[in-house]
Amino acid sequence: MKHWLYALPVLGFLVLAFFLFHSLFGRPPDLLPSALIDKPAPEINLAAMDAATPGFTRADLASGHVTVVNFFASWCVPCRMESAQLMALSRMKGITLYGVDYEEREPGGGRGFLDQQGNPFSRIVADPHGAAGINWGVYGVPETYVVDGQGVVRFKLVGELTAGALASQLLPEIEKARQAS
Repeated sequence: MKHWLYALPVLGFLVLAFFLFHSLFGRPPDLLPSALIDKPAPEINLAAMDAATPGFTRADLASGHVTVVNFFASWCVPCRMESAQLMALSRMKGITLYGVDYEEREPGGGRGFLDQQGNPFSRIVADPHGAAGINWGVYGVPETYVVDGQGVVRFKLVGELTAGALASQLLPEIEKARQAS
């Protein structure tokens, strides 16, 4: 009977190890489902980030052209890393890129970030308390959404927009959204 008592911790460890190992093969975090897919984009009732760039509303997202909406922040390291991809995306013909400056910690931090990294956005709103982020289902920045011409969310990319994600995920989804519009 005492021998079983010595085996219980080992058995417990093996069960725990099995479940932890099994979880490694789950869904990647950048493929998290979004409740917004194929639904109208949430309302955006936010002020422009500053006077240098105009803001946008939900009506702007439903104005007949595909829009890419990116949630970013100056304190976000992956946001800095993805800035080159966003700049490249903004130079592509027929792509409208809007930004949401999410939960900025420093006054003017978003403008300083864009002045340093480059501004790929044609319109930017400030979400200082994260209210719009909650409505959009933002897990954390950066997150990028593709919205079709009728204002319907068609795709969500969680995490940094890498060159690979741009080519293999975002651009094909933008094309699909164009066809749906």
